[in-house]
Amino acid sequence: MKQIKLETGNLLDPKGRLSQSGYATQPIKIYDRKAIKAGALRIKEWDYYLVYNNDFGIALTVADNSYMGLISATFLDFNARTEHTVSPMVLLPLGRMALPSNPGAGDIRFKNKKVEISFLHEEGGRRLLLNLPNFEDKFPLIVDLFLSEAMEDSMVIATPFKDAPKAFYYNQKVIGMYAQGTVTHKDRQYYFNPKTSFGILDWGRGVWTYNNIWYWSAANGMVNGDLFGFNLGYGFGDTSAASENMLFYNGTHKLDEVCFNIPVKADGSTDYLKHWNFTSSDGRFEANFIPILDRSAYTSYGFLMSDQHQVFGYFDGKAVLDDGEVIEIKHLLGFAEKVQNKW
Repeated sequence: MKQIKLETGNLLDPKGRLSQSGYATQPIKIYDRKAIKAGALRIKEWDYYLVYNNDFGIALTVADNSYMGLISATFLDFNARTEHTVSPMVLLPLGRMALPSNPGAGDIRFKNKKVEISFLHEEGGRRLLLNLPNFEDKFPLIVDLFLSEAMEDSMVIATPFKDAPKAFYYNQKVIGMYAQGTVTHKDRQYYFNPKTSFGILDWGRGVWTYNNIWYWSAANGMVNGDLFGFNLGYGFGDTSAASENMLFYNGTHKLDEVCFNIPVKADGSTDYLKHWNFTSSDGRFEANFIPILDRSAYTSYGFLMSDQHQVFGYFDGKAVLDDGEVIEIKHLLGFAEKVQNKW
């Protein structure tokens, strides 16, 4: 497929439509919430961080979805194969959560009676702070993590939606941040060592259509003594201008289309905890995925529905760089997800 590179300038034109579709390795388009011409209730903005090592992890989200805000925290125990999530809601934030318009600048601070959270830019990286007093069994979850960005480039994409000219998706995935700090869970302190702990950022701003299904997968870790990672995804919006698929290893390496082959049970339902298979149209990413934990959540209320499966597990396979070098992927911990939202 042809991969169109984004050029600098405003993300939206005067009519509130994407000025250009495509990808970049830096967030070079200027996002301005005031330039959106769609209804105010359709705007969705979020910052999602996943920080993990081979034993445990933490996921934090701040989202302003206009009619509903969300502060979400998840503790992941990969050895016990368990997770616990708490997601305090915020009614009708309508932009008042003041999420920054640029992923490389601006801080997020939110506090109410249930939770206090901050995503801060500091010299050399980002600071993640959380105090969630009633997280699990009346114990708090306390997070103090610092992420240093090891890679210069990221995966950035500007995506339109067919038949919805004022809908768009502007997203940056930052892969391969070194993580250092502590998480206190059930009065036990977990330490993230930057030699073995890594972070991922999913930064998104946009106007979505009502019913969407997407597939997303990412992983990072050390391969042959160097930091390696990937971002894979499809299904969300019209990606004919560029894919979301990219390798990170001593630079960025753009991939064509990648398909998530998820096992299906005899009754036709999806079997998320069986082995998956990933195949690429250009033959540059082929992997088996062995699940160990399904962080699933299903919500249905009136016209709103969310069916989420973020599956963590191990990747084994190969990735081919732009120069033809083959990277062997062996027991690399990451995740793959399928999500359907009606909202």
